[in-house]
Amino acid sequence: MQDEGGILRIILICNVIMFVTSILIDPRQAVFSGNPFGFLSPSNNSLLVLGSTGTIPLFQLGRWWTLISASYLHGGLLHIAFNMIALHQLGPLLIREYGGSRMIVMYTLSGVVGYLVSAIFGVRFTIGASAAVCGLIGAALYYGKSRGGTYGDAIYSQIGGWAVGIFLFGFVVPGINNWGHGGGMAAGALLGYLLKYREISPENARHRFMSMACIVCTGMVLTWSLLNGLLYMLL
Repeated sequence: MQDEGGILRIILICNVIMFVTSILIDPRQAVFSGNPFGFLSPSNNSLLVLGSTGTIPLFQLGRWWTLISASYLHGGLLHIAFNMIALHQLGPLLIREYGGSRMIVMYTLSGVVGYLVSAIFGVRFTIGASAAVCGLIGAALYYGKSRGGTYGDAIYSQIGGWAVGIFLFGFVVPGINNWGHGGGMAAGALLGYLLKYREISPENARHRFMSMACIVCTGMVLTWSLLNGLLYMLL
């Protein structure tokens, strides 16, 4: 669990596989739309098949597994690029201060909570790793504020700039799921408090069990998602 490069690389590979699959399901829709954010944009049908989440998939279709799958789907090349860059900038900090097991738990559960919150507040369809990434931001903010000192204050100030930038971006650019971002960030901060960071509590068997449960659940959901995509293409 301590190989930060390995953990982040696996998350990146899973996101890329899901993105490529979403394009292959309906390649005619994957065109340049005139908007840079729409370049290589999967069709709504392919995203729904693979597990986009929101009020309709959750409350009307009962597809609760989409609370996990949605974090591995993206609406365009820039969308996935921005989220993966953010993950690989934040991930090493979270792994260093919390450990790999707790980072996985935070990433997974923050995505779930963020998308559940956004569904409760009426977001019909949503995708992207940003709710999970915002969870890492929330955990880093908690760490910086709790630890204090020169190092903690520097972390809090730097990550606080990220948080402000994300919310400003969300209010300026249409279609951004601010409820998902806010819910994910709040979940990450709460998980940072509950799970503690390394200086307070070393990683233990409970953390490793929770991370393994997250890995197994995510693996099962993504396998189901890919099978749905394969069946859709065959039929």
